[in-house]
Amino acid sequence: MANQDESNLEDKTVVASGDTLKKNMSDGAPPVLVVLLGPTAYQGKQFPLQDGVVIGRAHESKIYIDDRSLSRSHARLDIKGSEVSVVDLGSTNKTVVNGQILPSMAPCALKNNDQIKTGNIIFKFLERGSIEALTNQQLFEKANRDALTGAYSKGALLEKAPEAVKRAESTGEALSVIVFDIDHFKKINDSVGHPGGDYVLRELGRIVGSNLIRGSDFFARYGGEEFVLILSATPVKTATEIGERVRTTIQNTEFNFEGRKIPVTVSVGLAVRQPNETEWEQIFDRADKALYQSKQNGRNRLTVAP
Repeated sequence: MANQDESNLEDKTVVASGDTLKKNMSDGAPPVLVVLLGPTAYQGKQFPLQDGVVIGRAHESKIYIDDRSLSRSHARLDIKGSEVSVVDLGSTNKTVVNGQILPSMAPCALKNNDQIKTGNIIFKFLERGSIEALTNQQLFEKANRDALTGAYSKGALLEKAPEAVKRAESTGEALSVIVFDIDHFKKINDSVGHPGGDYVLRELGRIVGSNLIRGSDFFARYGGEEFVLILSATPVKTATEIGERVRTTIQNTEFNFEGRKIPVTVSVGLAVRQPNETEWEQIFDRADKALYQSKQNGRNRLTVAP
């Protein structure tokens, strides 16, 4: 009998704690869709939902997935109060909720953990305030972040970059790419050891990620001491200001490791997507060459690619 009471108490405690935590999270955790099945790069990705968000293959879709089984505008998520509904937008391969095909333009109210199939892509719906949504996002972020610097990983960059190029090509908005790396990084490692070099990388990642970029910017560690910024809808003037802000802030920051001051500067290359550039590698190559020019011309400077 005591074991049963303890079991009941544990059950009640879990439910109460979950409800309390869920209530506390409700304002900060919007409803989301999580990709369960789809292209490898998207699996586990989580999309916060707002009223009118469209799932599709068009680059302007808020939930954009590059898969031919999706229509350009496949389905829409509508939010009214606490209720979230999905509406098929006349897609070729239909929208299916928990195995039931939806009639075109007929809203279907969603419940927590419902599965939504659009073409070959399967999502799971998690309601507002879901603890699972928060946990999934934390795991996804951790898997796509560089452990040392906190910037996105090279793998995450190579997923994001082609998507950003296609979106810019579709919308006609400017896309700027900044590549920068730490000057004389080998000398830093030689003078203060690899722990000191790691300290510089970690601090640089924290400074840039926390203070120097906008919420829409994508900041990644490309490898070693080289970093990349993808600046969507950003013309050359604004991108140059951001690149200069990164350069001057790093130059003026005191890096102190075990009582030793480490002078740190970065060289910066900037490229703005040209109308004929449809591949990420084209833009990145020009930005990387501009970075090389900054190195050749004395370091601690920014060069804009022609």
